[in-house]
Amino acid sequence: MLPHQLRVVYLHGFASSPASRKAKLFSDNLRALGYSVDVPDLAQGDFEHLTLTGQLRVIEETALGEPLILIGSSMGGYLAALYAARHPEVDRLILLAPAFGLYQLWLSELGPERLARWKQEGSLPFFHYGEEREMPLSFGLMEDASHFEPFPRITQPALVFHGDQDESVPVGQSLEFLRVNPHARLVRLQSGHELTDVLSTVWRESESFISAIPGGIV
Repeated sequence: MLPHQLRVVYLHGFASSPASRKAKLFSDNLRALGYSVDVPDLAQGDFEHLTLTGQLRVIEETALGEPLILIGSSMGGYLAALYAARHPEVDRLILLAPAFGLYQLWLSELGPERLARWKQEGSLPFFHYGEEREMPLSFGLMEDASHFEPFPRITQPALVFHGDQDESVPVGQSLEFLRVNPHARLVRLQSGHELTDVLSTVWRESESFISAIPGGIV
């Protein structure tokens, strides 16, 4: 199947939404090129009970078992790689500051005291950028995330973008992903986690990667 015949699914990041700036950029530009693009709400309106397993289920329901291109940002990038590792029909991936090793990253970032309080109370408030307010999140996310591999092994071509100044997900996470997936390509950028100041570069590289014929030069 040629790239222009493939459907594209964009996966937003943690506490984000289908209305995010990057989701809109990719969906608008790809639709202008004739691609069919889906941007599902990975939380399905229930942020409090968000889990990786639940989000993977949403991706599966959206994908319908078809060959497609997955684009994911932050947690969405990690989910894209997890899904592709389990679904060889995925054609290729674009990962934006992917949150590989999510469970381990959060263990380190939150620290033992906040983690203990989160587990004891059952939920903690997190700022939701899509809703522009704090919302409760169940500790079930951490319990579920502990069961997933930090660096999925994929067989598909993958283009990874990561900022050298990313303080949320260090670029070393993507370097480790490339170590176990040497066929993937990393574009390192002078930017932070959001990558919003380098979107012209991200789109230019992505358009070339998306339109490349399988087996050809990317």
